[in-house]
Amino acid sequence: MIGYAFMGAAHSQAWRTVNRVYDLPARVRMSLVCGRDTAKVAAAADRLGWEAHTTDWRRLVESDEIDVVDVCTPGDSHAEIALAALAAGKHVLCEKPLANTVAEARAMAAAAATARASGVRSMCGFNYRRVPAVAMMRRLIADGRLGTVRHVRAAYLQDWIVDPQFPLVWRLQRDRAGSGALGDIGAHIIDLTQFVTGQRITGVSAVTETFVKERPLSAASSGLAGQATNGAGPVDGHGPATGTVTVDDAAVFVARLDGGALATYEASRFATGRKNALRVEINGSLGTVAFDLERLNELEFYDATRPAAEQGFTRILMTEEDHPYMSAWWPPGHIIGYEHSFTHQMRDFVEAVATGVDPAPSFADGLQVQLVLDAVIRSAELGSSWTDVEPTLEAVPA
Repeated sequence: MIGYAFMGAAHSQAWRTVNRVYDLPARVRMSLVCGRDTAKVAAAADRLGWEAHTTDWRRLVESDEIDVVDVCTPGDSHAEIALAALAAGKHVLCEKPLANTVAEARAMAAAAATARASGVRSMCGFNYRRVPAVAMMRRLIADGRLGTVRHVRAAYLQDWIVDPQFPLVWRLQRDRAGSGALGDIGAHIIDLTQFVTGQRITGVSAVTETFVKERPLSAASSGLAGQATNGAGPVDGHGPATGTVTVDDAAVFVARLDGGALATYEASRFATGRKNALRVEINGSLGTVAFDLERLNELEFYDATRPAAEQGFTRILMTEEDHPYMSAWWPPGHIIGYEHSFTHQMRDFVEAVATGVDPAPSFADGLQVQLVLDAVIRSAELGSSWTDVEPTLEAVPA
């Protein structure tokens, strides 16, 4: 695994757990973790359960003992690492968004398609697909319980950078993160809604905003020690040095899906009081289903085919054995949490690799999300102009 911070910790917990929960055709050995700082990666290896550590990611790619490379780094290094790993015959799990640019994502998807011919598998890590309630939402829609899907509305709201004195970390720099709230959390709701509806976004009209355009530099958190950032300097000649925020703080867009549905999306890191609020609602001709991450074990379901006297939203508690992923966990009524979505992700990935099938979402799926992100950015730059989502390459399976 390359990277050991927030996502690295979440992935490590899942790698440690997956064989203890699920009966899988292969057993995971947590061999090597990589990070830039020797002392910090050594501590992370000990804390997270890795056998060894290194500061050179090429060591993972070149090792004959390693079968899988898990990429948990900032987006600016996804393409280089994943392309090298695929070329070396390693199965690759890469965190979302797949890359920082469409060009990088296309190259990664093409490389994944080539590697697949040699039995090398790859997957993009959209963990919210693995929340049992989300998987159940997809099942209800696929079974026709909602009828014709007409409306999709999705929002992912956070507030962790509301304070203008919060430092200029890598997530606020376009060259490292690709985009801001749009790519960081907006990518999740783009993938999630396409996953549950089985429809793809074909066009968007978008606006984005950066509310705080200058932030204090923090050498420890941004890696900018000794560097100037866009010509920035001390505030009023006396305060701390500042740098320019080069990504969006919030993105809002409307969209059309290829099955005819209309959709609205909102991604913001300036929603004061919202810590990690993801909500998706799908309205169909026969009913509605809604998911709220703050009530992760529940679905709201409205069945319009029931008699009028019995209609109303039903709360479905997602803890039954026949609910997606739940057969290996606890007795009915005993809930699970955020970290379990990563365990489910590793279960699906290990099972796919061990049995020689293609895991999902694929790099081609990750590319498609990247194309939507690109369309949103282009639309916002053109002043909310309607912008079509570019198609994936024909050589890359959808």
